Amino acid sequence: TFGKKNLDILIIFEQLQSQDCDITQKGYEKKRSKLIGAYLPQPPAANGAAAVRCRLQHSEGAARRMLRTANIGVCDIREAAARERAASTAGNRPLFYFRFDVHTEAVQAALAKHKERKMAVPMPSKRRSLVVQTSMDAYTPPDTSSGSEDEGSVQGDSQGTPTSSQGSINMEHWISQAIHGSTTSTTSSSSTQSGGSGAAHRLADVMAQTHIENHSAPPDVTTYTSEHSIQVERPQGSTARVAPKYGNAELMETGDGVPVSSRVSAKIQQLVNTLKRPKRPPLREFFVDDFEELLEVQQPDPNQPKPEGAQMLAMRGEQLGVVTNWPPSLEAALQRWGTISPKAPCLTTMDTNGKPLYILTYGKLWTRSMKVAYNILHKLGTKQEPMVRPGDRVTLVFPNNDPAAFMVAFYGCLLAEVVPVPIEVPLTRKDAGSQQIGFLLGSCGVTVALTSDACHKGLPKSPTGEIPQFKGWPKLLWFVTESKHLSKPPRDWFPHIKDANNDTAYIEYKTCKDGSVLGVTVTRIALLTHCQALTQACGYTEAETIVNVLDFKKDVGLWHGILTSVMNMMHVISIPYSLMKVNPLSWIQKVCQYKAKVACVKSRDMHWALVAHRDQRDINLSSLRMLIVADGANPWSISSCDAFLNVFQSKGLRQEVICPCASSPEALTVAIRRPTDDSNQPPGRGVLSMHGLTYGVIRVDSEEKLSVLTVQDVGLVMPGAIMCSVKPDGIPQLCKTDEIGELCVCAIATGTSYYGLSGMTKNTFEVFPMTSSGGPITEYPFIRTGLLGFIGPGGLVFVIGKMDGLMVVSGRRHNADDIVATALAVEPMKFVYRGRIAVFSVSVLHDERIVIVAEQRPDSTEEDSFQWMSRVLQAIDSIHQVGVYCLALVPANTLPKTPLGGIHLSETKQLFLEGSLHPCNVLMCPHTCVTNLPKPRQKQPEIGPASVMVGNLVSGKRIAQASGRDLGQIEDNDQARKFLFLSEVLQWRAQTTPDHVLYTLLNCRGTIANSLTCVQLHKRAEKIAVMLMERGHLQDGDHVALVYPPGIDLIAAFYGCLYAGCVPITVRPPHPQNIATTLPTVKMIVEVSRSACLMTTQLICKLLRSREAAAAVDVRTWPPVLDTDDLPKKRPAQIYKPSNPETLAYLDFSVSTTGMLAGVKMSHAATSAFCRSIKLQCELYPSREVAICLDPYCGLGFVLWCLCSVYSGHQSILIPPSELETNPALWLLAVSQYKVRDTFCSYSVMELCTKGLGSQTESLKARGLDLSRVRTCVVVAEERPRIALTQSFSKLFKDLGLHPRAVSTSLGCRVNLAICLQGTSGPDPTTVYVDMRALRHDRVRLVERGSPHSLPLMESGKILPGVRIIIANPETKGPLGDSHLGEIWVHSTHNASGYFTIYGDESLQSDHFNSRLSFGDTQTIWARTGYLGFLRRTELTDANGERHDALYVVGALDEAMELRGMRYHPIDIETSVIRAHKSITECAVFTWTNLLVVVVELDGSEQEALDLVPLVTNVVLEEHYLIVGVVVVVDIGVIPINSRGEKQRMHLRDGFLADQLDPIYVAYNM
Repeated sequence: TFGKKNLDILIIFEQLQSQDCDITQKGYEKKRSKLIGAYLPQPPAANGAAAVRCRLQHSEGAARRMLRTANIGVCDIREAAARERAASTAGNRPLFYFRFDVHTEAVQAALAKHKERKMAVPMPSKRRSLVVQTSMDAYTPPDTSSGSEDEGSVQGDSQGTPTSSQGSINMEHWISQAIHGSTTSTTSSSSTQSGGSGAAHRLADVMAQTHIENHSAPPDVTTYTSEHSIQVERPQGSTARVAPKYGNAELMETGDGVPVSSRVSAKIQQLVNTLKRPKRPPLREFFVDDFEELLEVQQPDPNQPKPEGAQMLAMRGEQLGVVTNWPPSLEAALQRWGTISPKAPCLTTMDTNGKPLYILTYGKLWTRSMKVAYNILHKLGTKQEPMVRPGDRVTLVFPNNDPAAFMVAFYGCLLAEVVPVPIEVPLTRKDAGSQQIGFLLGSCGVTVALTSDACHKGLPKSPTGEIPQFKGWPKLLWFVTESKHLSKPPRDWFPHIKDANNDTAYIEYKTCKDGSVLGVTVTRIALLTHCQALTQACGYTEAETIVNVLDFKKDVGLWHGILTSVMNMMHVISIPYSLMKVNPLSWIQKVCQYKAKVACVKSRDMHWALVAHRDQRDINLSSLRMLIVADGANPWSISSCDAFLNVFQSKGLRQEVICPCASSPEALTVAIRRPTDDSNQPPGRGVLSMHGLTYGVIRVDSEEKLSVLTVQDVGLVMPGAIMCSVKPDGIPQLCKTDEIGELCVCAIATGTSYYGLSGMTKNTFEVFPMTSSGGPITEYPFIRTGLLGFIGPGGLVFVIGKMDGLMVVSGRRHNADDIVATALAVEPMKFVYRGRIAVFSVSVLHDERIVIVAEQRPDSTEEDSFQWMSRVLQAIDSIHQVGVYCLALVPANTLPKTPLGGIHLSETKQLFLEGSLHPCNVLMCPHTCVTNLPKPRQKQPEIGPASVMVGNLVSGKRIAQASGRDLGQIEDNDQARKFLFLSEVLQWRAQTTPDHVLYTLLNCRGTIANSLTCVQLHKRAEKIAVMLMERGHLQDGDHVALVYPPGIDLIAAFYGCLYAGCVPITVRPPHPQNIATTLPTVKMIVEVSRSACLMTTQLICKLLRSREAAAAVDVRTWPPVLDTDDLPKKRPAQIYKPSNPETLAYLDFSVSTTGMLAGVKMSHAATSAFCRSIKLQCELYPSREVAICLDPYCGLGFVLWCLCSVYSGHQSILIPPSELETNPALWLLAVSQYKVRDTFCSYSVMELCTKGLGSQTESLKARGLDLSRVRTCVVVAEERPRIALTQSFSKLFKDLGLHPRAVSTSLGCRVNLAICLQGTSGPDPTTVYVDMRALRHDRVRLVERGSPHSLPLMESGKILPGVRIIIANPETKGPLGDSHLGEIWVHSTHNASGYFTIYGDESLQSDHFNSRLSFGDTQTIWARTGYLGFLRRTELTDANGERHDALYVVGALDEAMELRGMRYHPIDIETSVIRAHKSITECAVFTWTNLLVVVVELDGSEQEALDLVPLVTNVVLEEHYLIVGVVVVVDIGVIPINSRGEKQRMHLRDGFLADQLDPIYVAYNM
């Protein structure tokens, strides 16, 4: 029924359109509603979905910008038929597109077919500020400069204001959206009928923001706060990474607690559902990924159509008849008419009102051309050294509204035997493509530019009045050719007029697909022969009148309107483009007024005339005997011709008058339809199967009516020419009769070369077509026309596209113009602003991918855009059976223009690829297009116990295991070893070396803020112990939370707890400026650790009781808070001594990179063993000084800050990282000033120094900064070493004496706080390069530096004494060979003894801390680090003379993503993405429901956000063979980072799914 209904509506429109009477807008509305009322769905009652209003809930009360996110599916065709049909011109009369167009119907049918399969595509989310940009205010009127001709406008715009008189927009559609949309409550307010006022209604913003329960995201234990986090200087003065405002949480675990109703997850669900739809079967062409080589196996479809015809025969045109009075050369013709009929009109030019501006007679043309010729040859340069000699090239720069000046200059050059190179007027210094034009002029050796007075005045000038040198142009002398500026030639001077010869007559420029500009040289004989062939083909006679709308500087406009017209003394009426803009009917009026016999137009001009013709009463086109359609070879010209004929037949236009022609810069006119007197012979039509064409095969109309291309013939071969078609690639072999090929022509009347490019000339101008037997068909060379087509029955030539527009997608050929035609036929027709649309292909992952870029109307809403885009994708999919990779919409008038106003294709492509196109809407469909990914990996069975027993370990000579030095064998005079407990070591030091300074704390000025000797620390700890016992009433074994800023108080409080027998937990204090997000974390650690009391400073005490704190957490549930600023004056009766070294010394709480908050238990024995191991590795003694710039709250940072000095007796210089914000050089200056040999820092500190001090190395040197004494500079981390950062840090400070070998990293994790640490002795850290593709398969394959897919990995420091490491398979728990990637397992005396959890989650603990191998050594108890890595035996020897084993960390097991059966590490994908565009400052990736989500931080204007989407998708496809599912663009500082500078990807994931990121843009890739 739908099909019938649709047909009825179309018939009604035909009825409406056939009303000849002048109907008013209101009358039209009335009639229209009466006719189609029956078919319109009734508006629903007020209590329908339109009345629903949903509650907007803001996460944490933060005012979030609303995002428009209606889940728009694909608009209904019923409404499409009814929409955009009526638009009004200035006179407010309705106006129609006459679409008797096969294409449109095909598109509508295709879309209707799609409609049956309801498909909801998730609409991208966009920030409000981005939406506004495309509104009417940003609309700039089209430029009206004379130097622009709107080449690409097919569906042009009428000049009036477009208003859409829409009825109620299919309510059913919206309601079904509201109900079926996967969001829970959606409001859709829809515009309803307004009594025919004709004002454009927009759909009201459809808000679909659903209620989100207060979602338990993981706690924010991420950033210290904006003041204490590391700030990087940014030019915008943007704030530092502020802790992202995520929801507070009660739950520890992340990920699965996400409510599904949240908008983002609903959209993702929608996306997943869409992607589950059965696609076309993927092409059977996988990469076979065997690491050695990527092979692309192309297996053609066995059912694809193949050409079956006989070999074609070359087609010969009619004989070129020699007419006796034809002139021997074009100059001779000019001389003849100039002297015998000087009064005959040659050219009439028009002003913008359509009034004749000037009539150039043949006499004036002759005398003025002579004058120009004389002046060029004799008045430039000196008599001895003229600037221009015969044969030299000069450029002609004339605007489009001054054909007379151009004509005079052109013939002046011909008479002077100088070669003219006509080009467009450069409007600005940076015109699109202007640089390449400059290159052409330079290569032609042009030094003089001829121009008109007006044009010369209009060129951009420098302050001194000079014309600046345009970008890439040679230095030019500008010479004005107006008569009044020229000297009269002497009476005896006369130009030398010869017969036409092989000298070059002129050079026509041609822009290639890649944007480069070539010059096609045309000889004088070719010029003359071409004029003769056109005269014969078109039947030109003397004194005929011809109307020319085309550009007269090149191509058909030049050949007919400037050259052939002079040969036949014709009168040309030239219509400038600026007049067409004001009055699209002007050319038809001139045909009537001058009773012109011939008109030269493009499809666009016919189209515009259709749009405007209602204003005209008395049009009579019966005088026309020939209407030359210059772009008759374009796929859309046929519909323009048909529609034009249909309307103007009643005005005297005969069908046989319409003469499409095909031309190319190289072959000049290729074919033209001859004007006949016989009106019974209909023109040739071909209805070809689009599917066949993609395989280069001609199949007449298949049953599948949708995907056909209707083409019209472009007439016969030119007189005196031979034509054939050859295979488009490879050797020029003749095509079969049913095969599409490149048309080639053999004739005198063609171009002869590309100026100065002999190689390219040979390939194009010297082609010898071969028969199937291998012999050439003639001894004369043919010229490739660049046109694709075939020669049909009766010798008719059919063109189906251009070689330049050819896109080969997975073995099938598609033509850019066909795709443009399909896109433009999608309703609403007028959506694309003035039909400005560009289609090109980009190469991604070994195949071409189709990209469509269109300008959208200034008044279109987000919904309009999204619906139009969805429909275009479906139409192209149905008709061309090819997926569109990317569809981008840009605001009106923003695409780079060619000088004639068309779209500059290569420049557009360039902008797209470099990310500076600034689209306002983007839809990527990589899931539908990319069918050549490598096969997903099937897991191989791993090696089992048997292969170990037999000794044939697969690929890997040895089991991957290694250990540090054995603690038992090391002889050292370590006094501290006598004591089991750190508290005893401190007491011993206080007695033996009371005044030895252990700690020095620096402030931001680098001066000492505080220091502690052994005895001061001991006494302070005693007082704190008394306070805990007396004021806190604590028992031994109670837990105490220490909430202190980094400093001395923290250390004293820690030892105070040990003296009192309590268990300390260090907690980062809340940030005064950011209590709402940082305080809940503190509260949570205090509660989870079951702290009986909380110790802190007076300042933080006040903060905990402040009003802001009360707003963030429930302050009544805090444990007792002790303020250590006023301590009791007494000593404890006794210092507590634990009964057993295995009892708990302290708890270490930290957030892992996966966002899990976990506390681990450290026993007294492990703590002492840890300190001893570090002492031995770093050779620490009381005489040493160590600089520490770390956060002292967990892991190795805490141990170095609080424990090591007491154990080893060395002096620690403490530098709080937060002080570096005010003084980035603080740390390095301290290292230099105290002549420190060993220093420890975090990545954030290193990054701050690299970015903040990059430009100051000279001034730091002057201040005496010297880093030459540094032996080890260790980055404390829990991740893969950031090699790029450590290398740039080393490079930067090399000048200040830093030895590159000194910089290294450590490795710690929850089960063991330090596994590796670069010591003083032992080899330098090594770097290896591994194959990233092998790594995805858990294999380690070393490659050379710089080889493709190589990934540099730096060793994570040396294994500490007393530590054993093995690499195990995380799934089977079997030991692995050393060429495998596996989980790092560790066995050591300083392993933590387990997780401290409230619920005692034993299963988790036992696995992580007490694992055994499944075979091999099954006795040893190992702890699992949760990190993937591998061991490599190096050539180096370590301290005890053994070959050194290096440990390389690849990434966290929890964060590794399993995609397509392969293991990916987020950091690798992030590194690629950050390289993709200059504005991406940071990136994080995670997966959700098997979709890869990429979050990028944008450092730039929000307008750049959408540029990133295609680039991110491309780079991940190219380098990782993965399709990105969702691209999220956010502000700087949104990706959360913990105190060690590591990304918290799981936090980010939860924030994204709970809609808490406030993204600038979210794109869902289809």
